[in-house]
Amino acid sequence: MASEHFDSRAAEWDTDPAKVLRARQVADALVAAIPVPHGARLLEYGAGTGLVSQALREHVGPIVLADNSAGMRTVMQRKIDDGALPDAQVWDLDLEQDPVPQEQFDLVVSSLVLHHVQDLSRVLAGFAALLRPGGHVCIADLDREDGSFHDHDFGGHHGFDRSELADSLQRAGFTDVTISDCGSIDKEGTAYSVFLAVAQR
Repeated sequence: MASEHFDSRAAEWDTDPAKVLRARQVADALVAAIPVPHGARLLEYGAGTGLVSQALREHVGPIVLADNSAGMRTVMQRKIDDGALPDAQVWDLDLEQDPVPQEQFDLVVSSLVLHHVQDLSRVLAGFAALLRPGGHVCIADLDREDGSFHDHDFGGHHGFDRSELADSLQRAGFTDVTISDCGSIDKEGTAYSVFLAVAQR
């Protein structure tokens, strides 16, 4: 997953109120969808500046923030140093090409990341390997769209068909897949719907 685009935008990322609100919406939908165990160990994959983890902080225990953008990791480390995400760890991780770390979590969260991924099957398999039995993956992303959300040279997915993503999660070893509405993103007057997919390891 290319990181240069996000490196250049990292410093200003949190100044967009819509991004902060969207992270809160994802966190609220997640907490409503699954029973988060007390002290749950959380991995946020493609964490950006850690906004979703900040919104979930009161509900979980130890947090690991993973992103392959150096700019985003710098912002997250600053938040840790400033006390906004105390005791969190930052990982440089790209599951499309890096080995899966030998650690396990109760919860893996990914928000608006997977449409940037080329090898979806490999990343979902990585999520499965990172979860303890009974743990949950929670994926917020775009519904299938006509390609207008990104620039014309975008090389990722133009959102996802919900039933196809559910099949992909099941092939990766997940069960109890549910997919529900999770708001929308307004871009240049067009609303792009967002879903939350939840599945158990």
